[in-house]
Amino acid sequence: MSGDTLQILIAMASYMILVIGIGIFFAKRANTSSENYFIGGRSLGPWVTAMSAEASDMSGWLLMGLPGVAYWCGLSDAIWTAIGLAIGTYINWLVVARRLRLYSHAAGDSITLPDFFSRRFKEKKPVLMTISALFILIFFTVYASSCFVTCGKLFSTLFGMPYQAMMIVGALFVILYTLLGGFLAETASDFMQGIVMIFALATVLITGVWAAGGVGAVLENVRAIPGFLSFFGIAQPQVAEGIQQLDAAGKPLFGEAGAYGLLTIISTMSWGLGYFGMPHVLTRFMAIQHPGELKKSRRIATTWCVISLFAAVLIGVVGRGLYPAELLTSGAAESIFIVLSSNLLPPLFGGIVMAGILAATISSSDSYLLIAASAFSKNIYQGLLKKDATDKQVMTVSRIILLSISLVGILIALDEKSIIFKVVSFAWAGFGATFGPLTLFSLFWKRTTHAGAVAGMLAGGGMVFLWKLVIRPTGGVFGIYELLPAFLFSCLAIVVVSLLTEKPSREIVREFDAVGTMGDGTSV
Repeated sequence: MSGDTLQILIAMASYMILVIGIGIFFAKRANTSSENYFIGGRSLGPWVTAMSAEASDMSGWLLMGLPGVAYWCGLSDAIWTAIGLAIGTYINWLVVARRLRLYSHAAGDSITLPDFFSRRFKEKKPVLMTISALFILIFFTVYASSCFVTCGKLFSTLFGMPYQAMMIVGALFVILYTLLGGFLAETASDFMQGIVMIFALATVLITGVWAAGGVGAVLENVRAIPGFLSFFGIAQPQVAEGIQQLDAAGKPLFGEAGAYGLLTIISTMSWGLGYFGMPHVLTRFMAIQHPGELKKSRRIATTWCVISLFAAVLIGVVGRGLYPAELLTSGAAESIFIVLSSNLLPPLFGGIVMAGILAATISSSDSYLLIAASAFSKNIYQGLLKKDATDKQVMTVSRIILLSISLVGILIALDEKSIIFKVVSFAWAGFGATFGPLTLFSLFWKRTTHAGAVAGMLAGGGMVFLWKLVIRPTGGVFGIYELLPAFLFSCLAIVVVSLLTEKPSREIVREFDAVGTMGDGTSV
C-alpha cells in the first residue's frame, strides 16, 4: 500500500470511528423503547430534522450516481433530474410536513408510515398496514443494495481490492452502526454527514474548476461534444460491448446528439414526485419536536438540496473536461468524484473529502434498514402475527429482520456491473408511486376511503413493476420514467374507488377536521 493510499485510509477510518462513537453514545437511550429506537421520541430540532432528512435521502448516488450521469451523457438528464428533485423537496416540506406531523400524532401517535395509514383509516384488520410494510421491505432492500454497491465501488477503486470483498466490508460497517443506536444515532450522525457531504461536493467542484483553468476552460473542454451542454439534447457515447470507443489520438468518440423533448423532460422531472412517498423523509416530519419549527427546517433543507444537487451535476461536467477518456463505461463513470478527489487533492485531505461518499452511503442505508425493520416488526409482527408482543420482543425481531434485509441486499449488490443511478431510480419510483399519492390524499382529501387507499397503493406499486419490466422496454412514448405513469395511475385508483365506495365514518371525518384546526404547540 502506497503512502498516499495509507493517508486516505487513515482519514476515512477516523471518520468511521467517529460515526461508530455516535452510535454507541445514543445506544442506551435508543434501547429504552421502540418509540425512541424508531422515531427518537419526537425530539428532533429543526436543524437535525432538515439535515438528517436530506442526508438520508441523498444517498451515495448524489456523489457518484448523479455526477456519473452528467459525465457519461452530458447536462440534460442530470440537470432536469436535479431540478425536479429540488422542486419536489421544497413542495414536500411546504405542503406535507406540518400536516403529517400533526395528523400522525392525532392518529394514535403513529410512529411509522404503515402505522399512520392504518390508524388514519381506522382499519379493524391491518390490511393497509401489511401491504405497506411489505412494499417497504421490498423497495428498501433494493435501496440498501444500492448503498452497498456504492461502498464496494468506493473501496475497490481507492485500494485496488476486489469489489465483492470491499462491498461486504462496507455493508458490515453499516449494519453494525445501525444495530447500535437506532433512530437517534442515525439522525445525529446524519446531521454531521449532511455537512460532510456538502463540504465534499463544494471542495471537489471548486478544485476541479481551478485545475481546469476556470469556468471558461471547462466549457471549452466539453463544448465540442455534441449535445453535452444542451438542455434539450443528450450526448451519445459511441460504445462497443458497453465500452466507449476512442479515436487514434485517444479521445472518446461520440455520435450525433440525441433528442431530449418535452415528454422526456417531464418524465425526468417527475423524480420530484417521489418525495411525497419516501418513508425515510416522511418519518423526519413525524419526529420533529415542535411543528412550528418546520418552516426553518424547510429553508435549511431546500438550500442544502439545491446546492448539493447542482454541485453534483457540475462535478460530472468538470470531470469529463479534465479526464475525458478516464472512465469508459456508464458504470465506471460513477467513479468520477473519486477520480477528481484522489488526483487533485492532497491524500489526507482527499480522504476526508471521500468520506463524503461514505457519509452519504451510511446516512441513507441506516435509514433504509431501520425503517424496513420497523415496518416488519411493528406492523407485521406486532400488528398481525403477535399482537401481545412486548417492546423488547419487537426490538429483537427488528434486529433479526435488519440482518435478513442486509443479507439480501448484499446478494443483490454482488454484481460489480450494477449502476447505482439505475438501482436507486427503480426503488425511488416504487416508493413514490406506492406511498406518494396515498400520503397526499390521506392528508388532504376527506373523502378518501379505506378501499380507495388499498387500491391506490396496489395500483401504484404494481404499475411500477409493469411499466419498468413490460411497457417501458417497448420504447417511444412509453420509454418514460415509470414513476410518472404509476403515480398518476395510483391517484386515479384512489379517486375512482373512493367515490364508488361508502363514505368515511363520522369518526374519521371528525379527526380529519380536527387536525385542520390544530396549532403548532407541543400538545397536538
